[in-house]
Amino acid sequence: MNTSSENPSESLGERPGPVFRLALTPGEPAGIGPDLCAQLAQSPPPGVELIAFCDPELLAERAASLGLPLRLDAPGADPRPCASGELRTAPVKLGEPARPGELNPANSAYVLECLRAAVRHILDGRADALVTGPVHKAVINQAGYPFSGHTEFLAGLCGRETSVMMLATPGLRVALATIHLPLKDVSAAITRERLLEVLVILDRDLRGRFGIERPRILVCGLNPHAGESGELGREEIETIEPALAELRALGMDLVGPLPADTLFTPHRLDAADAVLAMYHDQGLPVLKFKGFGNAVNITLGLPIVRTSVDHGTALDLAGSGRADAGSLRYALEVALEMLRTGGRA
Repeated sequence: MNTSSENPSESLGERPGPVFRLALTPGEPAGIGPDLCAQLAQSPPPGVELIAFCDPELLAERAASLGLPLRLDAPGADPRPCASGELRTAPVKLGEPARPGELNPANSAYVLECLRAAVRHILDGRADALVTGPVHKAVINQAGYPFSGHTEFLAGLCGRETSVMMLATPGLRVALATIHLPLKDVSAAITRERLLEVLVILDRDLRGRFGIERPRILVCGLNPHAGESGELGREEIETIEPALAELRALGMDLVGPLPADTLFTPHRLDAADAVLAMYHDQGLPVLKFKGFGNAVNITLGLPIVRTSVDHGTALDLAGSGRADAGSLRYALEVALEMLRTGGRA
C-alpha cells in the first residue's frame, strides 16, 4: 500500500519550515495519557510547539512521579518550539484530584472540556491541529454524558454531521463505514447514502490531506465471501455495489466489494492507498496486528486536522513508567504530515 511517509519520525520532524502549534489533550486523567505527554516532552520534534489542554498540576505530579523533568508555561502570541522537557499549557481544572489507575466520574466533564477548549483554539486560528490521548468512554457515560467516542464528539463540536474514522500504520490505512455499533445494527447502517458520504470524504481527504492524486480504495463486502453472489447475504448486490458504481462514474478508483478474508493480502494492498471496512472489527484487528503501538487514529471530514493514539487508557500502567509513547509520537508526526501536505486547518 502506498503511504506518504513510511518512517515519519525520521523525516518530518527534521524538515525546515514554519513552527506548527499543536493542541494536545491527555485524555483520561487516571490513565496513561499524562504519562505519555510527559514522556513526549522529553524530546519534542523541532519546529513544533505543543500546548497541553489539561490541568497543569496533573502533568507536573505525573512527571514528578516518573522522575521526568517538566517545565510548564503559557503559550505566547506567536508559536515557538518547545525545548526538551518543556510543554506549554492551556489550563483546564480537574473536577477532583486524579489518582493513577482509579477512574472517577467526577472528572468526566473535565475530559470533555479539554477537548472543547482545544477545538475552540484551532477553529479560532490559535493552533494548527489536534492530537488526542486516550479517553475512557464508559466512565464518561456513567457520569451522565452520552459519548460514543472522539470521532463523533469532535464532529459535533465542528458542526459536521458525518466524519470518518481512519487508522493508519506504515503500509496500511483502514477507514470505517460504521464505527461504534453493535454488530446486530451494522447491516441496517450500511446504506447507499452512508457509503456515498464516507467514500467521498475518504477520497477527498486522501487527496487534500495526504497528497494522493487519485486514491485507489479497496472496499470490503459486509458478508463472508462478499455475499457469495447473494447466497450469504444481499447487501453487496443491493447496496454496496450500486453505491460504488455511482462513484466510479464520477471518476473515483474503487475496487470491490471484496471478501475481507482475502482483501488484506500483499498483492491487493501493494497497489492500493486505503481500505474501507464495513464495521469496526472487520478492519481494525488487521491494522493493529500489523502496527499496534506504531499506528494512529485519524478523523477525516473535519475542518481541523485531528490524530490520536491507537490504544486505550491502560489504567494498569498509569504512573508505572512502563507506558510506551510510540503511538502518541506517531500521531503527532502524522498530524505534521497532514499539515505540511494540506496546509493549516
